[in-house]
Amino acid sequence: MKPLIGITCGVELNIRSLNMQQLPPQQHRLDDAYMKAVARAGGIPVLIPVYDDIALVKEVIDRLDGIILSGGGDPDPAYYSRRATGRQGAVLPRRDAFDLEVARYAIAETNKPVLGICRGEQMMNVAMGGSLHIDLPDDGKLTHMLAMYPKEMVSHEVEVLENTKLAQSLGAGVRGVNSFHHQAVLDVADGFIVSARSLPDDVVEAIELPGERFVVGVQWHPEELIGEEGQQNILRRLVEAAAK
Repeated sequence: MKPLIGITCGVELNIRSLNMQQLPPQQHRLDDAYMKAVARAGGIPVLIPVYDDIALVKEVIDRLDGIILSGGGDPDPAYYSRRATGRQGAVLPRRDAFDLEVARYAIAETNKPVLGICRGEQMMNVAMGGSLHIDLPDDGKLTHMLAMYPKEMVSHEVEVLENTKLAQSLGAGVRGVNSFHHQAVLDVADGFIVSARSLPDDVVEAIELPGERFVVGVQWHPEELIGEEGQQNILRRLVEAAAK
C-alpha cells in the first residue's frame, strides 16, 4: 500500500465572496503542485485542514505516514521573541498556531518523516526554538523574493553541504533553486544542522536533523521544479521513508 503523506493547508479570507453585511468567509488553500509532487513520488497526498482542536491535529498526524509542512505567508515574529517591522507580512494566528503544533508534535513526539517547504521550513525551525530574519534585505542580504521568474524555473544558486540528507537527494555542491521568500532561518534550532546556504550571501536555505530519520526543511519549492531530477528526489526520499 502506498504511504499516506499529509500536507498542511493554508487558510485565508475569501474576498471574492465579500458581503458588505458580514466578514468574508475563510477558506482553506493549497497549491496543486504539492499533490502532484507527492503522487509522482509514489505517495498518496492527504490534505490537512487547519484544525483549531490540538487533540484532532495529533490524531490526524498519528494516522499518516509522513508530513509536509507547506509554504505560505510570514509567521508571527512574537513566536521567536522579535517585534514585527514594516516588512512583516500579514499575521494569520490560526495558521501559525496550527503549523507550530503540527511541527512540534511531528518532530518531537513521533518518528515520522517530515519535509518543510519554504514557510514550512521556517515553522519547523521556530517550533523547535530557532529564529528568523524578518526581512533579508533589511538584514543586509540579497533579495530572495524572485517572483519575476516562473515557479518551475531556477532563479539562484545554493551550496548543498556534504554528508547531509539533502546531498543524498541533490548531490553536494552548487545547485539551482527557485526563490519566493523574504524571510529565512537566522538562528538554527538546537538539534538541527544547516544543509544548504545561498550564494553569495550565505543565507540558510536548508536545515535537517542528523541521523537516520528524514526530517528536512528547504527554503525553496522543490514540488514546482518538476524538470529537476534532484529536486524530485527530495519528495521521493520523503515517500520512501514514509513507506518504511
